[in-house]
Amino acid sequence: MLKLIAFVQAYTSDFGKKEDGATAIEYGLIAAGIALAISGAVVIFGEQLTGLFTDMGTKLESVKPAP
Repeated sequence: MLKLIAFVQAYTSDFGKKEDGATAIEYGLIAAGIALAISGAVVIFGEQLTGLFTDMGTKLESVKPAP
């Protein structure tokens, strides 16, 4: 029984010191935040961007190529 208690104490004391996956989790959260911001911007500005690119395409089609 004492071996079990000693094992649990040793395991729990090392548990707080291990930071192996902390950096990966932080980078994952940053990537998720960036993806969320991009998708939010697309939802908010999507129609305006569609109109902008349509207008640009129309103007480019009307331009005559250089001789």
